[in-house]
Amino acid sequence: MSLFARSRQLPDSTASGAEPDDDTAEKDPGEERTAEAEQREEAKPETSPATASGSGDAPDADADSDTSPGKDQDAIPETGSDGTQADAASDTGTENTRAEATSDAGSGPASGTSRHGWFGWRRRWPRTARGVSVGTTVLAGVLVAFALLVPNRIEKIEFASFVRIPAEGVLLAGLLLALPPRPRRIAAVVSGVFLGLVTVLKFVDMGFYQVLARPFDLVLDWILLDDATDFLRESFGRTGQVLAVIGVLALLVAVLVLTTLAVVRLTRLMVRHRPVAARTILILGTAWITCMTLGVQIGTVPVATKGNAEFLGNRVDQVRAGLKDARVFDKQASVDAFAKTPPDQLLTGLRGKDVLFTFIESYGRVAIDDPAMAKQTDAVLTEGTGRLKAAGFASRSGWLQSPVTGAGSWLAHSTLLSGLWIKNQQRYRSLTTSDRMTLTKYFGKTGAWRTVGIVPGVRRAWPEGKFFGLDHIYDSEHLGYNGPYFSWTPVPDQFSMEAFQRLEHGKKDRDPIMAEIILASSHNPWSPIAHMIDWKDLGDGSVFHRIKKEGTDPTEVWKDPEKVRAEYRKAIEYSIRSLTEWLERYGDENTVLVFLGDHQPVPTVLAGDTGKDVPITIVAKDKKVLDRVADWGWTDGLKPAPDAPRWGMDKFRDRFMTAYGPQG
Repeated sequence: MSLFARSRQLPDSTASGAEPDDDTAEKDPGEERTAEAEQREEAKPETSPATASGSGDAPDADADSDTSPGKDQDAIPETGSDGTQADAASDTGTENTRAEATSDAGSGPASGTSRHGWFGWRRRWPRTARGVSVGTTVLAGVLVAFALLVPNRIEKIEFASFVRIPAEGVLLAGLLLALPPRPRRIAAVVSGVFLGLVTVLKFVDMGFYQVLARPFDLVLDWILLDDATDFLRESFGRTGQVLAVIGVLALLVAVLVLTTLAVVRLTRLMVRHRPVAARTILILGTAWITCMTLGVQIGTVPVATKGNAEFLGNRVDQVRAGLKDARVFDKQASVDAFAKTPPDQLLTGLRGKDVLFTFIESYGRVAIDDPAMAKQTDAVLTEGTGRLKAAGFASRSGWLQSPVTGAGSWLAHSTLLSGLWIKNQQRYRSLTTSDRMTLTKYFGKTGAWRTVGIVPGVRRAWPEGKFFGLDHIYDSEHLGYNGPYFSWTPVPDQFSMEAFQRLEHGKKDRDPIMAEIILASSHNPWSPIAHMIDWKDLGDGSVFHRIKKEGTDPTEVWKDPEKVRAEYRKAIEYSIRSLTEWLERYGDENTVLVFLGDHQPVPTVLAGDTGKDVPITIVAKDKKVLDRVADWGWTDGLKPAPDAPRWGMDKFRDRFMTAYGPQG
């Protein structure tokens, strides 16, 4: 009776707990041995057989339900009263036979001891092993669900996002359950890797949305990763850069490996419990169709989702658009209304004037319109308007739409100067390797101006400077500054303007100057920032060591979005004061100042604002200069009215050159 009971134990267990995998019911006789080994390898439990049969991770019945006459029935392990395996069967003839078959098939180790974990811990502590097995399976399920459901934007992450039914998950589960063993294993691995890559792409999107308010472009944005590492080094030092890069790479590998292992584990579990898995898939599929048809939602989040399919579809469209964009841009760049204009007919309305095109980093409309900043910014602009008016200057302001948000200042600069919409790095490279005439080049073409660049944010070779037609460029190393960096900012704005006065504008018996000036103090992370001091005390910049110590700590500021917004506002105020006080102090009848923001700040500061508008202002003491733009409809003063005209930044070059040309 004992022998008979043992011979019946496994089939009874199979009937009650698992259904045989009938994917291999029909096989070529020549492949019988290998196929059987493959089935057993697929169904091999991670715990001892009796332990696994008592958990949700039971072995596949395909591998253990063999009751052929030649099989040694005594090889079946005995079971204790608590339902756990009393002893392992790794030393029996049957186990050796199975190990040999598995080894011959090349699908796993031959030793049965490995089935009990390292050093046989699964056999020694079966209850612990069972708990680990169940816990690992639960974690695998949570990871796969997270990868399928997590949005690609931080602000969309909420509880309702993770109680949805993903169509892609239901379909993938059905496919894996329907496939034969070998294709199923391959499909599980491929699906896990692909799901990991999609998850990584979502993480990257989160970062891009936080900085650039847009998703990562799979065709055009790879160059920005190098810029990001440079920003880390310049803001947090070499050590911070290295640690951040290592952390990102470790996260990438971990996501790929863990999602793959999780999908493989869940696939094995579905196969071992085929009827239950099939019913679950059917129920979830029906629920998805019902919820999609009825539009069931949790709050504003639909329960039935096909978000991953839409996410990937958008990426495919993005890639196609990126590949076509080069041809579109080449066609646009071939059109230039002033290409054939003689030099003596260019910019005649500004002859004899010093013309300064000044970009204030991250000076966006949010600084003027946001209720939390409007009062303070308005006070600075009103004060500046009054002081300049007292000095004899008048001003007019409007709005431009930048091609970028959050970062990518060089794209905005080149858009304004080239008259082309430079929205990505591919267009920027195409522009700077072309013969397109920029506004700065046209000033140089006349022969009436010396063209210079004050670019304190440039810290290394800048070959693109030659493209913009500048006769001389002063970068951060050539402004005479011996003070400290303020986070990313190499030179405070007040010192940059004083250096321009010392190096170019203040010289006697010189030619008129056209200058491109880029003020960087309002660059992210806005902590610490400098503050205005007496212009006579600037010296070589050493005074800023003390000022920096008085500033805030960026690691503390960035823990609170409201603190970030407050520091941003202060940085903008500092940049505006640096510029207007310089003009009040050093400007004259022949000074024409055009200053504008290059783009809106990062979404942390925008607080939901999706606009790309930036203010632009023209200031001059000569009334004739502003009379030329009277028909633009711009607002008097340094602050544009909410309904002031709004143009694309690429439209400014031609409008400006027309206004100050012979017919202006």
